[in-house]
Amino acid sequence: MARSRYPVRMNNRGQRPKSAIVVGCGIGGPVVAMALERAGINAIIYEAHERAADYVGSFLNTASNGLDALRVLDAQADVLAAGFPTPRMVMWSGTGKRLGEVANGLAPPGTTSITIRRGALHRALRDQALRRGIRIQQGKRLASAEATPTGVVARFEDGSGATGDILIGSDGLHSRTRQILDATAPKPRYTGLLSLGGCAHGTTLAPTPDTFHMIFGKRGFFGYSVRPSGEVYWFANMAWRGEPTPEQLAAVSPGEWKLRLLELYDGDAGPAAEILHATADELAAYPIHDLPAVPTWHRGPMVIIGDAAHATSPSSGQGASLAIEDAVVLAKCLRDLPGSAEAFVAFERLRRGRVERVVRYSARIDTSKAIGPVGRWFRDLLMPVALKHFVSPAAHAWLYGYHVDWNERTSAAA
Repeated sequence: MARSRYPVRMNNRGQRPKSAIVVGCGIGGPVVAMALERAGINAIIYEAHERAADYVGSFLNTASNGLDALRVLDAQADVLAAGFPTPRMVMWSGTGKRLGEVANGLAPPGTTSITIRRGALHRALRDQALRRGIRIQQGKRLASAEATPTGVVARFEDGSGATGDILIGSDGLHSRTRQILDATAPKPRYTGLLSLGGCAHGTTLAPTPDTFHMIFGKRGFFGYSVRPSGEVYWFANMAWRGEPTPEQLAAVSPGEWKLRLLELYDGDAGPAAEILHATADELAAYPIHDLPAVPTWHRGPMVIIGDAAHATSPSSGQGASLAIEDAVVLAKCLRDLPGSAEAFVAFERLRRGRVERVVRYSARIDTSKAIGPVGRWFRDLLMPVALKHFVSPAAHAWLYGYHVDWNERTSAAA
């Protein structure tokens, strides 16, 4: 495995950390562990669940910028093999009017944005970390963590503990690490939308190579892509007053969800009804959240990354990619700066502006998905002009063109 070309300095008080506790084995956890190992820092991942989550019916976009960050670690091949390229999005109104199209990412050589099942992405990253010799301990739900004279000690709900020079919280939207850093930290913010998704088989739809079709319906938003095999990946966003609990969502059967969606899209142009009829019980439903700006990303030897620090709604297609970017940037900062305190400050300076801009961008997209008739009329009138003149590859370069240069040295004044 390649190692840093910079000399390994040795924790929190001006010494380079040698060991890291990584909390969470979703997306950011395995990537940050691999990046730390490349930077010469040993990492062990502690995951709350006893076994890998199933994520039935759930898939996501991994954007070209996230795949580019994986390339820095030579960690992109398995992810690319598990997904399929979707570099274009075509927008439609509920009346069947083609509103325009937009690029889903930029395309560095050999890389384009992909659609991938969430479970497959987790599995590809987890298996790759294991192949690189990184230890993963399951069933370790974080209970507490505190700084010590020599680093940090973590305690888990099963009574066990772990020690390290630093602790990195990659434990997602409902991060326990975030609460430990700041008991007053913002809680996840419900956007007022539910997301549902699944896979359909046996439709009459022709394949849509490299393309996701997005339909702004009268009462909800619907997106789909048809694989060459005929399998259809689809998702739906619908307004839902009051945040539902997991128990309330679980009480609704897949059949009932499909009936609600069929009613929601009744009268809209497009293949939503055919796709829903062809979907079996493999269907996921969850509320969409994001995070208001989180004031505290780090304290002492502890830091948060990914959704724990800056969760964004799925509308930007950037949640996974931002976590991957975070992981590589953080490892670089720890590699190049004399202690974790300086490294964490530099990491926040490098990342906060970008990720909070993405959260705001995604929130603006959310507002266009469930609006009244007057708003729909203006949206459908103006969107073709906006897509043609303002949503160009150049306009989105800030989003998709982000690149982490592993060989560039990070300074304290990042």
